[in-house]
Amino acid sequence: MRVVHIVEALGGGVYTYFKDLTNFFGNEAENRNLKTTVIYSAKRKEIDPNNIARDFSSKVDLVEVDMEKELSLFKDLKATLQLRKVLKELNPDVIHLHSSKAGVIGRWANFLLFSNKKVFYTPHGYSFIRQDISTTKQKVFWIIEKYTQLLFGGTTIACGDTEYEIAKRMGKAELVRNGVNFSVLEPFYKTIENPRLKIGIVGRITAPKNPKLFNEIALRYPQHDFIWIGDGELRPLLTAKNIHISGWFSDNVDCLPLLNELDIYLQPSLWEGLPIAVLEAMALRKPILATNVFGNKDVVVHGVSGFLFDQLDDLDPFIKQLENADFRKKIGTQAYEQCKRDFDKDKNFQKLIPIYEK
Repeated sequence: MRVVHIVEALGGGVYTYFKDLTNFFGNEAENRNLKTTVIYSAKRKEIDPNNIARDFSSKVDLVEVDMEKELSLFKDLKATLQLRKVLKELNPDVIHLHSSKAGVIGRWANFLLFSNKKVFYTPHGYSFIRQDISTTKQKVFWIIEKYTQLLFGGTTIACGDTEYEIAKRMGKAELVRNGVNFSVLEPFYKTIENPRLKIGIVGRITAPKNPKLFNEIALRYPQHDFIWIGDGELRPLLTAKNIHISGWFSDNVDCLPLLNELDIYLQPSLWEGLPIAVLEAMALRKPILATNVFGNKDVVVHGVSGFLFDQLDDLDPFIKQLENADFRKKIGTQAYEQCKRDFDKDKNFQKLIPIYEK
């Protein structure tokens, strides 16, 4: 069986997802009679093409096609025709589309093939849940998602529970949660003793991650150290003197020692698909503080693996409890156990195979 994955938004957590996915199916393909191809766009500024060649399994074929992040009728039609040409040459049995742009133009391209392929779509966070756009634009994106599903069909494979609930209202849906690679993460775990409580996040400093709120939290708790592991265009919003910004890492594995140094992982996002970095922190036994939004609430069990909060004032009792080392250890251990149970990438990727074979 030939399976083709198509992705435009190859950055952040989606990049980690694809690295793990290609290595899983690359290693297992011979035994499972699966041949995997990834069609991707390298136009996102956070993408280094050299890293793709290094990080993705050599047993998986890579094909680059220009796709744009923003809506552009001319460029989207051009990308659709390019995709159609590549898909015609590959003649896959299964097409799996990832993120909103690929979800639309991938189904357009498949329609133009006039053939009966199995089509699956994983939003990795629906475009209409974005909080950095107007309500009008949210409605436009919802209409595009709804009617693309209605007209061109396919089954949505949701990466998280909230996404699954939305997907079921739009059409056929399955749930296969995101996961992390425990064999990579566990060697980085070491017990730590920081002189001051260290609270941090991993990711690009962009609007979805809400650096403004991260800065407000750091200002509220000057007695603690904060670190943003990464960099990005909204770096100037992080002005608190107790915030350290690590800068970029050429390989996301390189940031894991810094992630392990945290006492608490903080995710102040405005929205998420299913956040890989939070899962990585849980795998390293970190208690989580996260905003009560899409994605975050699919990962954090309130009071078990961490705490969910709606506003800044909610944090005071949670921070006070987590200042206790024994309590942090208890919550961190529970976070690890939950992550191991629900978000092991090998167990979860296994679930894709019978879905493809239906």
